[in-house]
Amino acid sequence: MNYRTHLLGALGKENIGQAITVTGWIDRRRDHGGVAFIDLRDRSGIAQLVIHDEELARALHHEYIIEATGEVIERPDGQENENLTTGDIEIVANDVKIISRSQPLPFQVSTAIEDKEPVGEETRLKYRYLDIRRPKIAKSLKLRARVNAVARKVLDSKEFIEVETPTMIRSTPEGARDFLIPARLRPGSWYALPQSPQLYKQMLMVGGLERYYQIARCYRDEDFRADRQPEFTQLDIEASFVNQEDIIGLTEELLVAVFAEAGEKIQVPFPRITYREAMEKYGSDKPDLRVETQLIEMTEYFKDTPFRVFQASYVGAIVFKDGASTPRRQFDAWQEWARSRGAKGLAYITISKEGELAGPVAKNLSESERAGLLEATGAKVGDALFFAAGDRKKSQELLGSARVEIAKRQGLLKNNDWSLVWVVDFPLFKSTDDDDPDEIAVGDSKWTAVHHAFTMPSAEWVDKFDKDPAGAMSDSYDIVCNGNEIGGGSLRIYNPELQERVFSVMGISKEEADEKFGYLLNAFKFGAPPHGGIALGWDRIVALLTNSQSIRDVIAFPKSGGGYDPLTHAPAPISKHQRRETGVDYKPKTDQKK
Repeated sequence: MNYRTHLLGALGKENIGQAITVTGWIDRRRDHGGVAFIDLRDRSGIAQLVIHDEELARALHHEYIIEATGEVIERPDGQENENLTTGDIEIVANDVKIISRSQPLPFQVSTAIEDKEPVGEETRLKYRYLDIRRPKIAKSLKLRARVNAVARKVLDSKEFIEVETPTMIRSTPEGARDFLIPARLRPGSWYALPQSPQLYKQMLMVGGLERYYQIARCYRDEDFRADRQPEFTQLDIEASFVNQEDIIGLTEELLVAVFAEAGEKIQVPFPRITYREAMEKYGSDKPDLRVETQLIEMTEYFKDTPFRVFQASYVGAIVFKDGASTPRRQFDAWQEWARSRGAKGLAYITISKEGELAGPVAKNLSESERAGLLEATGAKVGDALFFAAGDRKKSQELLGSARVEIAKRQGLLKNNDWSLVWVVDFPLFKSTDDDDPDEIAVGDSKWTAVHHAFTMPSAEWVDKFDKDPAGAMSDSYDIVCNGNEIGGGSLRIYNPELQERVFSVMGISKEEADEKFGYLLNAFKFGAPPHGGIALGWDRIVALLTNSQSIRDVIAFPKSGGGYDPLTHAPAPISKHQRRETGVDYKPKTDQKK
């Protein structure tokens, strides 16, 4: 049975005079003295129905689904709707059937409120099937489908093979908590959901496929943070007999095609900066280069300072352009902003139009420090300076966040002003003292991997990384867009002895490595090719392309805070029967002998 002959959004002047049948949801209705005008919506767009049957029109309400048959006519002069692609025509309906009725909605989904959030996010997620009717969400999901297709087209043209890897795997330490599944047929044993397909894609390289990709679902049991999801998607790519330039070139070609599908043009090649340069200049390993302000190291400048706060291993500054006129209460608010990021505060100096230095810090500086400050920082009259002192990395990160926050508050950041950059030459290891609170120590050591434990040391460090873990570098790379890390990858270790040396630095014994990663290490013994790859954060890329404030807006059924699903109320307790059946409470028998 065919419910319709045409899609609403495809109608135009070429259909004038035709008798057609259309279906859809009633988006809006307007009554004009015996004539009702209905905006009817389907997946392709909206067209206007004209109904002269007043009694019939009264029975039609918002979000009813109807089937309408009638004639396409041209709208009278002056009544065209420029906001609709079908604004030159309308359908005079002579037969209307109600297919499905709707109760009053908990919030409006009409196209008339496209740019407004009708209610809070928790309510929208509770009724996500209604939220998807809103043009903003529907457009995002449609674009996501198109960029999926574009990515597949590019990779297929390069002879990459799409392979699905398991979602029920052995629990392996990859830096975050696993989601675990009880194995009913093996009481006391558990599967884990994969944090990434990392080990499987490396074994596919051992298998000789050479070129693999997958739009992969990944799972991390993390504490809630804004814009993170317990389940997320990445475009996973791995290839054999490649170097870093091969992966970077492929990724740039792929992103050009993906951005073009969204109507955005980006220039390649993308600029590159080292990890060290990113931290020293921008205070972040994912720098937003739309912001021109850079960090200025002042450690040497203040080496003999009388100001105790600046008697630190690192002192840095940024220029707050035109910041001298900032009211004192806003500078106080900046202190709260800094404390919310774990800092004690954000020291500042203002420079009046007369060139006078003011603020809590200025009076603590020596005369020579005050006299040379503008020249040392490049600040001008009317500007202000923010300072951070203490631990180098934490101070740089604070100033890096401040430079971006200043630009946001000054309205300098435009979402469609694209800045993509490669960050390269990452350290191989980092101290466990710097760990993300969601990361779990993989081994019993003060060192953990910056990217992951399977990252190849750079050529000059292969023979000595275990002698100087703090200085060791890796063959790894991140791609950053507008201050967001949208992908990361590396060349991989393919030699079992080299892999065991990396494990050793991380405090993973040979016995533990065999227990947790033995299948990968064994695979390497049968001829593993050199290989590398990248994983692109698909949710984040689509969110950027759709100018969405959160990745939740580009996921069909996302979770809210704490991994809770307002729609299905998951997670939820299970019954006693399910607990018994799945063996959740299984306890192995213990030896009672003393």
